[in-house]
Amino acid sequence: MIRASEVAEYVYCARAWWLRRVAGLAPEGQERRARGVALHVAHGRRVALSAIALWTGLALLAGGVLLLAVGR
Repeated sequence: MIRASEVAEYVYCARAWWLRRVAGLAPEGQERRARGVALHVAHGRRVALSAIALWTGLALLAGGVLLLAVGR
């Protein structure tokens, strides 16, 4: 059975597919790649938190403006 990921890997680089699937060689840089994935995940979390902080700030600003308007 051939997986779609194998087809994609072959289409991208037939030599890399052959080296991995036929010759049994693992690509170099697994640790570096894993670190990159972890850094991207952490960055994604920070981006999500910044969006929450932005909306919270806007809600607080709107509440402050509303309190100022009511207090006059």
